[in-house]
Amino acid sequence: MKDGESRGDDEIAVFRVLDDGLRQLPAATTPLQSEQLTDLVMLLHAWAERINLTAHRTPTRIAERLVLDAAALGAAVPELRTAGTLVDLGSGAGFPGLPLAILHPHLEVRLIESRQKRHHFQREVRRRLALSNVLPNLGRSDRVEIFPSDLVVAQAMTQPEEALRLMLPWTREGGLMILPASEGAEIPDWPDHDLPIEPREYRVPGSGIRRRLWLVRRPAE
Repeated sequence: MKDGESRGDDEIAVFRVLDDGLRQLPAATTPLQSEQLTDLVMLLHAWAERINLTAHRTPTRIAERLVLDAAALGAAVPELRTAGTLVDLGSGAGFPGLPLAILHPHLEVRLIESRQKRHHFQREVRRRLALSNVLPNLGRSDRVEIFPSDLVVAQAMTQPEEALRLMLPWTREGGLMILPASEGAEIPDWPDHDLPIEPREYRVPGSGIRRRLWLVRRPAE
């Protein structure tokens, strides 16, 4: 925590949960990033008391199930380190896009969300945390202007096959589509394309939850 700054018990608990979890991942986290992630959790918790943004009701639960999950996902995709742009389709309250933007400040992260209250929350996070690399966009992914990007992620957006269909036009040539899934998820059946689907696995620190990723690279023409 910042020297001389007073924090409540919930914020201290969140900071510790995040600090312990992030230490288990390969990339080092700066003090500023730890502060921003803690502030993100507390903002989401404050907003969630008024509107339904997440099913996780306590700050530490949000830290464990949303922020550390996003951080672990990022660790499983080292391509993030060299990418310049990422799109998070159906981003909801901004996960995994917001934590990824904090942990990879070189990355321009575009959040696509059709529900207005969630979009307003994303804009408030961008303002309060000074995340100039975050670009919230209001609208459906198949109805707003498309910005082909290096990486495209869709988490719990729709059925895997439909998600891949929606992700494809957002993915530049040579770019990567990233589809998180639960541990027992079956590999998507994508009959319209013969692009290979690469499976990866990762574990969320703290909770120990295991997840799968399906990755599809759009070939360069």
